[in-house]
Amino acid sequence: MAISSTDIRQQFIEFFQKKEHQFVRSSSVVPTDDPTLLFTNAGMNQFKSYFLNKESPKYLRATNSQKCIRVSGKHNDLEEVGVDNYHHTFFEMLGNWSFGDYYKKEAISWAWELLTEVWKLDKNRLWVTIYKDDDEAGEIWKTVTDVNPDRILKFAEKDNFWEMGDTGPCGPCTEIHYFVGDDLSKQEARGVNVEDLYREIWNLVFIQYNRTADGKLNDLPVKHVDTGMGLERILSTVNGIKDHYGTDLFKPIIDKIEEISSIKIGVPHRVIADHLRMLSFSIADGALPSNEGRGYVLRRVLRRASRFGRLLDLDKPFIYSLVSTLVDVMGHAFPEVKEKQSHIEKVIQAEESSFNETLDRGLEVFSRITKSLSPGEVIQGDDAFKLYDTYGFPLDLTELLARENNFTVDVVRFNECMAEQKDRARASGKFIHISEDADWTVLQKELSTEFTGYETLENSANVIKYIQDGEIYKIVLDKTPFYAESGGQIGDIGLLTADNFSFKVEDVQKSGDEFIHIGTIEKGDIQSVQIVNAKINENRRQQIRRNHTATHLLHQSLRMIVGDHVQQAGSLVTADSLRFDLTHYEQISKNQIDKLEKCVNGVILQNIAVETTLKEFDEAREEGAVGLFGEKYGDIVRVVNIPGFSKELCGGTHVNRTGDIGGIKIISESALASGIRRLVAVSGDAIQTLMNRQEQVISEIRKELKCSEDEISSRIQSLINDKKNLERETKDLRQSSMTGEIDELVSDAENLGKCRLVVQKVDDPGDLRELGDQFRQAFKTKGAALIGTIQKGKPMVMCAVTDDLISQIQAGTVVKEMGGVMGGGGGGKPHLATAGGNDIHLLQDALEHGKSLIQSLLQK
Repeated sequence: MAISSTDIRQQFIEFFQKKEHQFVRSSSVVPTDDPTLLFTNAGMNQFKSYFLNKESPKYLRATNSQKCIRVSGKHNDLEEVGVDNYHHTFFEMLGNWSFGDYYKKEAISWAWELLTEVWKLDKNRLWVTIYKDDDEAGEIWKTVTDVNPDRILKFAEKDNFWEMGDTGPCGPCTEIHYFVGDDLSKQEARGVNVEDLYREIWNLVFIQYNRTADGKLNDLPVKHVDTGMGLERILSTVNGIKDHYGTDLFKPIIDKIEEISSIKIGVPHRVIADHLRMLSFSIADGALPSNEGRGYVLRRVLRRASRFGRLLDLDKPFIYSLVSTLVDVMGHAFPEVKEKQSHIEKVIQAEESSFNETLDRGLEVFSRITKSLSPGEVIQGDDAFKLYDTYGFPLDLTELLARENNFTVDVVRFNECMAEQKDRARASGKFIHISEDADWTVLQKELSTEFTGYETLENSANVIKYIQDGEIYKIVLDKTPFYAESGGQIGDIGLLTADNFSFKVEDVQKSGDEFIHIGTIEKGDIQSVQIVNAKINENRRQQIRRNHTATHLLHQSLRMIVGDHVQQAGSLVTADSLRFDLTHYEQISKNQIDKLEKCVNGVILQNIAVETTLKEFDEAREEGAVGLFGEKYGDIVRVVNIPGFSKELCGGTHVNRTGDIGGIKIISESALASGIRRLVAVSGDAIQTLMNRQEQVISEIRKELKCSEDEISSRIQSLINDKKNLERETKDLRQSSMTGEIDELVSDAENLGKCRLVVQKVDDPGDLRELGDQFRQAFKTKGAALIGTIQKGKPMVMCAVTDDLISQIQAGTVVKEMGGVMGGGGGGKPHLATAGGNDIHLLQDALEHGKSLIQSLLQK
């Protein structure tokens, strides 16, 4: 009888819980505190600060099943996904860790026990690899397990030595491999780490060294164990299945794809099932498709899945309809995908719809680009970039199409085009990075800072360490009232003082458990200071508290008024204003904004006491507390409760009562990205400042227009009408001046057999249809004109055809295709038609396409 993925996951965790390991929830696949990673790609990521000695371990032994994504950078499995049986963009990593507790003997013994006694894997199929110099591990394998000694193989650094980076914690590893071939007698040592028949199923890493910048290995004072085993791989192994896609993690999704496509399983089904998992978990953890960084990876993967859908004749949005099946499979283990199901579906559906609008046009352009190429030739990098920049084709999609048609792509030139265009830097958070080799002056051996800022605005503190960077100093204290930037709330400012010493704190950042106070010395010398008085700017903190609590009220009001699909996609809480980004797919109306303000201000007027309590994470979630996207929560969480209205997990600072906020005013609503809106609001004292500023603006307008406040609207409308009249007169003058130009263009028309053709880009001529009639009159017979222009920032084209050519050239058909090239559309009558587009840079392409189309129609 098959063992389910649920049972395998649970059996692994329970096995190590019995070995006194603390179960730790999977961290988000969107790292919140590691700027070096786009996605969480290994189980050890959330424990990295322990290995780097930046944070004291909360427990000495841990176990979990970590959500991982490997789709970019060093760990890029994208091209293998769906083609072979075992590569995935999203997978679960089962792991157990020792932070300075047990070491090689226990790790090896327990791994063998779980595999051979609990899961009863065939020992005759198991092989073990160790690092070439790790004789200790080799002896342990021989003494604590009954593995065949001939199956303990030595390998060099490439296969059996793990390093976090060029410097830092590292150590040898031992890997366990499983032979999946049909004939046990054909096993050979030389196949391990070479042939796919020998599947690596578990990697046990022994972190015992620190590599310095000169390449030397120094023993660590504390040694760690870090293991990783892919759930998908062990699930298929235990069940005797070579193909991961045949397990219960994938089969229900593939069955659903077969149902909606009426086509039996193939590579497209497998790719779509894999990509669905990656997309759903990324979006559930707060990532969103966009044109840069992490968001661009999502967009690439989604468009890749959509393209494979076309191979199954699924040319309408369909990926979003598979989310419910994924939730059925994995929602019990990862409730976030169930909680966010509606949001995930809406994001994927919106992206699918958007891409479908451009995919067909992009495929047409791809066909034009490759029409003159012979098999084996290269698609130019500039053309590949055009497909990316204009039609949203990620490079790997162009490469996929190229492979299908036996072409290659000039990737080097494509990357040059990307570099030329990319003045915009990839958006990144504000991280403080301090080298491990930084020359800190250490006064006390402390690894953490106690935060007192919930209870007090001032306290005495010991200086743990400090470092100078030019005029800027960074100081770490053993306790502080200064809030360090996190959760969207900016850090506090204020002063650190002592006798004859004053330090201006301009920002506070967190690194591990340390609060780093960043600023400049105003007086004195820090070298003589060991104890300081730390005091924050109280007025600024109070305004920040108002804005942060107002953010919670706004979040709940949005869910009540705009819809419960609304999720927080980001926020910024400063002393001046609050910014709230939310998932929503259309503009928030003025009426809705009025209702939002009324709702929030109503709660403020009730002057409700704000409650903050510490609770276990699971208990808080069961009570309905909302966890925010992108936040990392520990086992104990802080719950901010506004009774009867909202309850959120939040580590920020808040007012004591809602009345302390004073009131809010939403000052702007805008689109941030596809499916993301942004609200900006002010509260408290800032409302009065806003009103004063608006009153000043109105006063200046009155003076300029020489009217009363009540007359402003009518006076502005009068000015608008005068402007329209002037534009109309200008247009008439422009059209009259075009008459002579039309005669000249017609006399210089290109001869196509017995027909004449004008193709010209002109300054805005006004009414294009009237211009078309003028061309028809100038031609009289056997003539056609294609005219392009820019009107109100948009590309426009017009086709005019004399009556005797209508049987061969339909103007409406011609402009419809031209509009498509520009990302728009249009039409009209057989003798005269117009079309518009969205990209002015494609106007010339549209004219050339129209000319080619007319030439081919005339040839027919």
